[in-house]
Amino acid sequence: MSLRPMGLPPVPEQTVRVARAAFPQGSLAIRVRDRLGEVFTDEPFAEAFGVRGAPGLSPGMLSLVTVLQFAENLTDRQAAAMAIRAIDWKYALGLELTDTGFDHSVLPRFRARLVGNGMERVVFDRLLEYCVDAGLVAAGGKQRTDSTHVVSAVRDLNRLELAGESVRAALEALSVAAPDWLARAVDVPEFAHRYGPRVDSWKLPGSKVKRDQLSQVYGQDALRLCRAVWSPDAPAWLREIGAVDIMRQVLVQTYTVRTSSRGKEVVSKREADEDGVPPGHLRLASPYDTDARWSAKGDDLFWLGYKVHLTESCDNTPPEAEAEAEAEAEAEAEAEAEVRGRPNLITDVTTTLSTVPDVKATAPIQQQLADRGLPPAEHYLDSGYPSAELIETARSRGTVMVTPVLLDRSAQAKSHAGYDKSAFRIDWKARRVRCPQGNTSTGWHPVRQRERDAIVVEFAKPRSAEVV
Repeated sequence: MSLRPMGLPPVPEQTVRVARAAFPQGSLAIRVRDRLGEVFTDEPFAEAFGVRGAPGLSPGMLSLVTVLQFAENLTDRQAAAMAIRAIDWKYALGLELTDTGFDHSVLPRFRARLVGNGMERVVFDRLLEYCVDAGLVAAGGKQRTDSTHVVSAVRDLNRLELAGESVRAALEALSVAAPDWLARAVDVPEFAHRYGPRVDSWKLPGSKVKRDQLSQVYGQDALRLCRAVWSPDAPAWLREIGAVDIMRQVLVQTYTVRTSSRGKEVVSKREADEDGVPPGHLRLASPYDTDARWSAKGDDLFWLGYKVHLTESCDNTPPEAEAEAEAEAEAEAEAEAEVRGRPNLITDVTTTLSTVPDVKATAPIQQQLADRGLPPAEHYLDSGYPSAELIETARSRGTVMVTPVLLDRSAQAKSHAGYDKSAFRIDWKARRVRCPQGNTSTGWHPVRQRERDAIVVEFAKPRSAEVV
């Protein structure tokens, strides 16, 4: 597929007349075309397309379709249908009223091409540049950041289903890549009976004993398949198949392999208390999306997927209006601010794994804002984003972080039993801590705990009372 940069074509006269008559007040698609049409050009996407082959659809047009699709919450099929039957969409895309549109499969392929070439932010960056040039957003002022959950487009699997589905995914990949080898390595009829349908498409056994037996079977099959792939006579390239490596990781994370007192090999599911399980940020949750993670926010939100941090401007009165407001009457200033006020605009979008704490995203977000020439004078955040170092670093760069301090999440603070951290007085220079009872610490030890720097403080143990 080749690209011949053209951008959005001019809107045909007949389409203009019909669209204006059908939408005398305009519509979202019409307003986007009239005001932001120059944002959706082809040139920024040139590196993702070749110079030979049949010409493809305009990436500028497809990016506009993607924006409208998101704004109206449409599936790919629905978006493709709108390009055929919606008059305002035809106006936005510059199509004749008789144009038959495109197949819906073009949209996922276009998105995959953008992601594969690192161009998923092209339209956002161009739109932000347009808003900067139009004076709708500028450096300084106020911006705020908050995060929300993003649910991954995969099924929720429990540990038993994950173990079975990872084996099924590996078998499917091997049956395509090396069918002859697979027929020699495993009992195909047996595995086909067990892993033909999706593991979550049938009801799991009701009793715990039967579920444990099924879990053991999944573990034994995964171990047998791994040993076959990693055997000396197996082609080495089999180990590079993604689904096979995912099955190996699920096997390690979910099972233990022991030798019983009778010399028999036993494959059993890991128990958190006895065998340990991987931490949440490493634990796989799906064989089809290896970056999706289970996470929780608060006491009632649990999801499998990612986390997105959105930053928006919230200083919706420009400096000129503020100066005039001081000199003019209050009513006139309010009227002018209403006319000339800046809208709240998204200035940064940062996506992370769902298990990454918000504080890890603060510095990257502020650096990205600075790289775009949009550092805020005041940055509003909730208590999950700040740290003493981040607050001081931002202040040295001209940004004041307006945020509450991080709440104490220790067991003592949650239960209101015992002393929490705020009850102690810390002398950082002297490296001493005074407890609520007036005792002074006797030891100060910098350590490394759970991949984080920490300080362990010791107090003298009270002497036991002498028995008279």
